[in-house]
Amino acid sequence: MGAVSVDKLGKTFGAMNAVKAIDFAIGDGEFVFFLGPSGCGKTTTLRMLSGLLMPTGGQISIGGRDVTYLHPRHRNVGMVFQQNVLYGHLSVFENLAYPLRVRRVSGTEIRKRVREVARTLQIDDVLTRMPGQLSAGQSQRVAIGRMLVRDADVFLMDEPISHLDAKLRAHMRAELRHLQKQLGVTTVFVSHDQLEAMSMADRIMVMEGGVVQQFATPQEIFDRPVNLFVASFVGEPHLNTLDVTLELRDGVVTLAGRGVAVAAPPGWIDETVVRANIGRDLALGVRPEHVDVAIAAAADTIPGKLYAIEPLGAEDLFTVDVSGRFVQARIAADRAATFPTPVRDPIHVRFAPDHLYLFDKETGRTLAQASFTKRRRS
Repeated sequence: MGAVSVDKLGKTFGAMNAVKAIDFAIGDGEFVFFLGPSGCGKTTTLRMLSGLLMPTGGQISIGGRDVTYLHPRHRNVGMVFQQNVLYGHLSVFENLAYPLRVRRVSGTEIRKRVREVARTLQIDDVLTRMPGQLSAGQSQRVAIGRMLVRDADVFLMDEPISHLDAKLRAHMRAELRHLQKQLGVTTVFVSHDQLEAMSMADRIMVMEGGVVQQFATPQEIFDRPVNLFVASFVGEPHLNTLDVTLELRDGVVTLAGRGVAVAAPPGWIDETVVRANIGRDLALGVRPEHVDVAIAAAADTIPGKLYAIEPLGAEDLFTVDVSGRFVQARIAADRAATFPTPVRDPIHVRFAPDHLYLFDKETGRTLAQASFTKRRRS
């Protein structure tokens, strides 16, 4: 059983508090991503799970067993890293067999397990080759295979495909998700790439500053971010944000800033939140897919100047200068072609009223959420 439980786990390096007494639990068979920018604590957390780093405090349990201070070889975890060095003097077969040989597994069992893993990873036709004869994708499959032959309770992966080219990386994303579901082994995957996390994970643990910001499904992370950091980090292009203050006039809530005045949809902001935030500095957020553009002004549009148009194939990305702040909008390419507006000409943006977010600028906390439709994952 590969359930993982962490209680008040922390790690300091001298005066630097890299991981700050975090708690989380991963269910048996889950595929979980640790996601965040460089230096957020995700790799440090993974290395503590593996036993390559000893924690400063807290407890780690795997399969109900306290492994906090156990050596890596006694944790029954498999590991694969960004740059896995294969043994250049050993064939692919022997590279795969090595973890079993050091554990003195019988030759018959080694041959059986290596061939099973090789078939699963579709590298059974290169078992006699040397590492120098392999492509980048084949080399990474061999590295992953060395982890799989261990028959481990938990797989730990630290950015294992980030160095591959874009086409191969996309292929490996689908392959790894399929493999994890096929094997059913609890898997923890560290990444700074939100596309990897959103497309592969059952749940995502977003980290920043050594703290768990949010731990939820990809859709929940995207649709219901708990704070401005999570909302801004997840999504491509990134969330548009505008500085506003909350005004209440004759019962109408308006979010007003430099060159911006957006009427809050009725009932969108809880009355207690409205009363507590009148006149306060807030951040209004909306994703580019929920921004429209128009030539003519209307009651619900915001004036700006066209800064750039980036063709992206099926859609174009409009960047509009709104009183010194850039707002981006994703527009279908056929519709974008109908806009004759040259760069720097006036243009207007319109925010979808049911897809707005409101954040406390001081704390980053989400004060009001967008609506969303839950989507199913296979």
